[in-house]
Amino acid sequence: MATYSLLAPPMPQSLPIPNRLPPILVCAATGLLGGLALMPAAHATMVTGPVLGVLYGLLFALLFANRASSAGSGLLWGLGYALLLWLGVVTVILQRVDAGVTSLDQLRTNRDNFPELVGYVLCFGAPLGLVLGTLRTQKTENELAPFSAGRAIVGGTLAGIVGGWAFGKWMEQVNFYPLIAGLVGSNSRMIGESLHFLFAIVIGVTFAFLFQREARGYGSSMACGMAYGIFWWFLGPLTILPLWSRRPLDWSSGHASELFGSLIGHIVYGVIVGLLYAAVDRLWVRFFTESDPIRRQPEGPGLRFIRLMLWGSVSGVAGGALYALVLIVTGSWREIASVAGGTSPTLGFVVHLAISILMGASYGLLFQREAPNLASGIGWGLVYGLIGWFIGPLTLLAVAEGHPLWAPADARAQFPALVGQLIYGAVAAGSFWLLERRHDEWLLLDPRIAAREERLRRPVGTAAPALWLFVLCMGVLLPLLLA
Repeated sequence: MATYSLLAPPMPQSLPIPNRLPPILVCAATGLLGGLALMPAAHATMVTGPVLGVLYGLLFALLFANRASSAGSGLLWGLGYALLLWLGVVTVILQRVDAGVTSLDQLRTNRDNFPELVGYVLCFGAPLGLVLGTLRTQKTENELAPFSAGRAIVGGTLAGIVGGWAFGKWMEQVNFYPLIAGLVGSNSRMIGESLHFLFAIVIGVTFAFLFQREARGYGSSMACGMAYGIFWWFLGPLTILPLWSRRPLDWSSGHASELFGSLIGHIVYGVIVGLLYAAVDRLWVRFFTESDPIRRQPEGPGLRFIRLMLWGSVSGVAGGALYALVLIVTGSWREIASVAGGTSPTLGFVVHLAISILMGASYGLLFQREAPNLASGIGWGLVYGLIGWFIGPLTLLAVAEGHPLWAPADARAQFPALVGQLIYGAVAAGSFWLLERRHDEWLLLDPRIAAREERLRRPVGTAAPALWLFVLCMGVLLPLLLA
């Protein structure tokens, strides 16, 4: 049931020494341009802008020239790299230069450094990743899986429309459509809504073009969509919208806090786009790609489905048991019970257990074969737990209780649930990996099946670590800084 498994690209080969020079020069030039672009909006100087930009570009090319096998994987490595640079350089090294900074001032100074975070993502991470990934794609095109523009356009369009519809519910609530219509000199709600869906389709199609080869299954496609949604929040509302409206850029944390609902909307939009695109892409391959009897499933899809549901449900119970400790400490049983229209702690426990089983079963279906080892499984589980926090407590629970969607106050109140969701995801994913591995060991006894299973599983060394880093850090850090 892996969405892209049979078309998965092989691991990128190391670049020969003579071929390393062009990526290094191009990345150095890209870093220089990014540093110049950073200066007006993020208080950068000639040293912290262009000079560091060249160094960042050189370092990125040296570290990731063998990892960025496509534009999509390059973007993920670039976003993770930019985040690490901001955490290491801006919030640690440059702060230590200022003798007045103490550990008690850390959160305040991180808010002060929020413009640099936006700048590092948009001026360094994204350009460097896209440029290097595009260069490597041209060098290794014959080694990569076949790319289908038709699948990208159809799947990205359908996913973008559905994701745009979900995001549009918040835009209706806060009357955001007239602001979008202002991009073309109008204040008509209809024009704003039309532009919104046009942008949603464009983002969905570009997602499909970037990540058709990188996302190997439903779960990884959801995670890529979440990362892409966060990136577009930096690029769209914080950057393109004011520039198009001929207003000065404002990357301050105060302005970003005003757009907190838009951040959650972009995340939910990205998760929906990733999941639906994976589904459409899988159907496309099933209908329009000839079957290969050599790669036939060793067990029936129905039996595999039942086993995944069973393993996921058992894993969900394990994760839910530890999550229950958070609910006990915070006294959140009544809030959980309110979903079923009651207030009893017993009812709350039953609802929590049912949700845990449902989430575990869905994890098994979405993330099967994504983890080559236990550490990778925990990484995907943490991402899934974070996605569950945005979809569950911040969205579905708010709808059930009649609260406004994606309000900062709800995010602050639900921070304990974030801890519980992360614990749940890590434990459930680890348990699922152990169960899946134990069952699949007998498959590896047949050399033909073993070779097929090897192709189905995500290998070590893809852009998954960069995806985990960016999604988890941004998903936790941004609500802390802005809510």
